Amino acid sequence: MREMIPLEEARALVCGAVEKLPVETVELLDAVGRVVAADQTSDIDVSPFAHSAMDGFALRAAEIADAAEESPAMLRVIAEIGAGDVFEGTIGEGECVRIMTGACLPADADAVVKYEIVGVVEGDGKPGSVVSFSAPTKVDSNIRAAGEEAHAGDVVVEAGDVLTAAGVGFLAGCGVLEVPVYRRPRVAVIATGSELVPPSEVPGPGKIRNSNSYAMAACAREAGAEAHMLPIVQDTFEALRDAVAQAAREYDFVVTTGGAANGDFDFIKPVVAELGELLMTTVNMRPGKAQTFGIVEGTPVFGLPGNPAAAYVGFQMLIRPALRTMQGYRFMDHPVVKARLTADEKNRDPRRIYLRSNLTRTAEGYEVTPAKNQSSGLFGPIQKTNCLAVMPEGTEPQPAGSIVDCLLLDIPEEVVL
Repeated sequence: MREMIPLEEARALVCGAVEKLPVETVELLDAVGRVVAADQTSDIDVSPFAHSAMDGFALRAAEIADAAEESPAMLRVIAEIGAGDVFEGTIGEGECVRIMTGACLPADADAVVKYEIVGVVEGDGKPGSVVSFSAPTKVDSNIRAAGEEAHAGDVVVEAGDVLTAAGVGFLAGCGVLEVPVYRRPRVAVIATGSELVPPSEVPGPGKIRNSNSYAMAACAREAGAEAHMLPIVQDTFEALRDAVAQAAREYDFVVTTGGAANGDFDFIKPVVAELGELLMTTVNMRPGKAQTFGIVEGTPVFGLPGNPAAAYVGFQMLIRPALRTMQGYRFMDHPVVKARLTADEKNRDPRRIYLRSNLTRTAEGYEVTPAKNQSSGLFGPIQKTNCLAVMPEGTEPQPAGSIVDCLLLDIPEEVVL
């Protein structure tokens, strides 16, 4: 096992250690945002009949082929068709039918002229009236054909697609009310530290509230997983060993925070090594060099640093892609835009640095301003920023005006910018 591996290698290691979870069938509405595990087909033509795209008059286009402003064509209205109704009569010469949006097109009609451009010569435009047309129309105008969106038996949503709200509506119209999707991973979140107390308590001397569990559980939920916050674990080898061993038996993925470095009370590395296979301990990134990963009883176990920002960045860059892999997602990379630094950055660290930053768009393009406080111990700057500005490996400073990559963490990986 090499020390300080590149981030890309670390991510490949973590994602390569997981597989898609088994498929489960859920109700249609519960499938939104999830990956469809099998092709979905329509049981009918969609739409099952030709219908009007707007309120107007259904007719044969040939009837008004010679219509003009100075010599309009006159047709008598013989019926009115509302949505849900069917006209079974015949449209004769010199006749038309008033029709509403979505109503079934009469068999004799091949065009619909919208109501607003039709004149009323006699009556009120309803059956028995005479209406005028001052211009010709084309065959099939304002008509939505039967099977325009799908035919019976067509694949309407493919395996591997992420189901959107529009997709839910599409499947509902195709008669699909249950959808096979990959199961969400059940993620155990364990905060370690004898100094931690629950957020419901006011910390006493030497104590702090456990915020990491909540943040990492929220990250897991944002990644589509089911998050389970387990009790705080004290800083002993035995306590952490027992907690990790039990979690590995009960959950699909285990995330711990704290105890990932090399101090006297940092135990996640020896715990993973004793219980299973230790695969990684450090990654060439800042914040969050100490990133522990291994396999315990067939379950991935990831030890994040205790510093909040280091834990957050580590989760986004390494754990989130793995959780998405387990759910069958195709895209793992956060959307990236290039932006111009608004201030000098003295990059004196050989590691790749992720600066909590604010991205703005100007007439000249994107600009990015790193937060003034880049402490790895703070969640606040992350809440107040909208991207991570990437400072490449090396000790060369990045002067104002330099073009850098910015990771957009609040935009789905599927988005193309």
